[in-house]
Amino acid sequence: MKPAVLGIDAGSRTLKEADHLLVGLPGRLGLPEDVVGYTHLISGRPHVAVSLSLPYEVVPAGGGAASDRAARDLLDRLPDDIGAALGEHVRGPADQAEAASLAAAEHGRSGRAVLFPGAQRLTGTLTAGEVLGRSAIERIVVLMGEEPSADVLVDTRDHVRPEWREGRLTLLALPAGKGVIAPYEVPNPTPCCAVHA
Repeated sequence: MKPAVLGIDAGSRTLKEADHLLVGLPGRLGLPEDVVGYTHLISGRPHVAVSLSLPYEVVPAGGGAASDRAARDLLDRLPDDIGAALGEHVRGPADQAEAASLAAAEHGRSGRAVLFPGAQRLTGTLTAGEVLGRSAIERIVVLMGEEPSADVLVDTRDHVRPEWREGRLTLLALPAGKGVIAPYEVPNPTPCCAVHA
């Protein structure tokens, strides 16, 4: 049986804003630290929604009164001005509630992982084999679709954000020097116009 999934749209305009929201949600909602969370770009709208899988002890599986009560209690911990969706329970501004529902529906099928098993152990420089062995990441793909050998070094830059590709949690990477690769997404990207200011 699948765990319940909470979708939230707080109007985050950037991935960095959505990451910040997502990382703070477990503490704010009283969830265990091992929840799985993704960001989802909302097409047609310039923002990013997020989704979190909830353990059975937070929202019991199978529906019924206990599940409904737990879902309502959890949603009541969120501010009224954000969209949220948990199963059939939806709240907040209509467009944000719709985006939250979309994020929840896509959880575990698409999106960019921020909270995932082993994420905390992906710091410093590791081998590709260690990245795969220490986390839920199933595959590493370097530019042009090559998969590195297990001994290739990965400079994580302490910022690893795999995404769903072909049904597998995949880390996209780029060459970062001789025998070294790094995640495609950089920790603090420079905004396009910053160099022109």
